[in-house]
Amino acid sequence: MRAKICAAFFLLFCMAFFQASAFGASNQTPPSPSAVVPESRYTFDQVTDGTEVTHGFVIQNKGTAPLKIESVKTG
Repeated sequence: MRAKICAAFFLLFCMAFFQASAFGASNQTPPSPSAVVPESRYTFDQVTDGTEVTHGFVIQNKGTAPLKIESVKTG
């Protein structure tokens, strides 16, 4: 009788374990964006007052999902 109970628990454990591994959560991480800015600061040389100056920053997506840039603010 005791052997039958142990066998039944073992069978239930195996069924639960294999079902969880086959249909449960996978070990893969979901896709996500990853913004990388190689140059995060830039210092301008001296300029005459009223002169317009610009500098372009490169933003790279090193992630596995599309990167959406919804707003940009200056420091």
